[in-house]
Amino acid sequence: MTAKTSSLLTAILPVLTCCCSLVFGEDSRPNFVFVITDDISPDDLSVYGNQVIRTPHLERMAQQGLVFDNACLTISSCSPSRCSIITGRYPHNTGAPELHTQLPDDQVTFVRQLRAAGYHTVISGKNHMAKAEQLGFETSSDSHPAGAENWVRHLQERPRDRPFFCWLAPHDAHAPFQFTDEAPVYSDEEISVPPMLFDGPGTRHDLAGHAHEVSRTDHYVGEVIQELKKQKLTESTYVIYCSDNGRPFPRCKTYLYDSGIRTPLIITGPGVATGRTTSLVSSIDFSATILDLAQTAIPATVQGISFRSILKDPQQTVRDVAFSERNWHVYQNHERSVRWKNWLYIRNAWPDRHNVSSESSNFRFPAAKELWEAAADGRLTAAQRLMTEVPQPPEMLFNVSTDPHQFENLIDDTGHQQVAAQMRQFLDTWTAETGDSVPESPTPDRDELHRESKKPFRRGEFPGATHDAQHINRPGPVRF
Repeated sequence: MTAKTSSLLTAILPVLTCCCSLVFGEDSRPNFVFVITDDISPDDLSVYGNQVIRTPHLERMAQQGLVFDNACLTISSCSPSRCSIITGRYPHNTGAPELHTQLPDDQVTFVRQLRAAGYHTVISGKNHMAKAEQLGFETSSDSHPAGAENWVRHLQERPRDRPFFCWLAPHDAHAPFQFTDEAPVYSDEEISVPPMLFDGPGTRHDLAGHAHEVSRTDHYVGEVIQELKKQKLTESTYVIYCSDNGRPFPRCKTYLYDSGIRTPLIITGPGVATGRTTSLVSSIDFSATILDLAQTAIPATVQGISFRSILKDPQQTVRDVAFSERNWHVYQNHERSVRWKNWLYIRNAWPDRHNVSSESSNFRFPAAKELWEAAADGRLTAAQRLMTEVPQPPEMLFNVSTDPHQFENLIDDTGHQQVAAQMRQFLDTWTAETGDSVPESPTPDRDELHRESKKPFRRGEFPGATHDAQHINRPGPVRF
């Protein structure tokens, strides 16, 4: 088969699939409800062990479906993460690798593929990628404060003769936090403070506000599931719950530690096994998986792989390694990581610069202010204090099974040099194959270290631009 013939088949297969369903009877393809929350780490949910924040609808969803304990994002930064998910490409391969950059029109989204195959496509809530029509959505809406107020209406008003895909994106749990009647209000005293944060009154108060919004995502998921039951759609609809990045607190959002780069992932639907899986998956795999389940061709631009087999059998594995990146997010950053078995390796191209984001350094965030002030007073542990120091380690190696918060850097440990060498090789191969690069004239810091700045601001060179990475489709290592 020639490349031209293969491309033609890829283009017409969705149309043929749609036409066949119309000729031979009712369309039996599944529906999809894809809930992508804002700024939520797995540890914020009771499904993953949180003892304070109440999420009863997600608990029921977990009982009826599959919970992923090792789901990783490609980046812990709002818009680049969403652009990566919707294209199935690494951030530096999307042409939109930095915060607040728009996805180029020539990037193929899986939503476009679904719409071309006859799916009714909806985006409701936060977009943060590009215009809805460009992305492949035929219906869009937003609302405040939760961003979820229109979800049930979209399900009710959908065309009944077509399968549907709904990208439901709440603004929760993004700062500043706003309170409504749809979720519990938590007291500062009952909140549990994650160990990478300083336990101060401002931090506790913000964590309580964040907890309220986490619970509010649960409320609206419950409404959606109830509407699916009313319409007798639960047996034909996949419901997927995940997040774009970690909680908006120091050493979480934007960082490559588990508190930033792991995502909650709960999936229910036809044929999905119940229980938990430790199989490694990446958010870059969401697009291939959804297209696979929808019986729709996966375009060559997708760098991820389908984990459909894990949904049937939680013991299956589809990848051995997962890669993530950290790029400009208000401040300059260039970090890359690879996860393999129980190991997490992080490489910092700019160790002489502060390793910060807005949520970890800007004093308008109480948790950041309290942490830096505690660092100045000598009241932090070495692990908490590291984020405030310069220089940073150029390399870090962690055993995530024995060090779940990644506080002990083993890169210089003589007993782990073979593992370190293997991780370096993984990352070097991925860098070369996907066309990643360290910018020579990067985007400058937008803000000063502890406060917002009004100085003029202009984008610099993107990572991967040297190699025209946005037109490279090679995925780098997957199995080992």
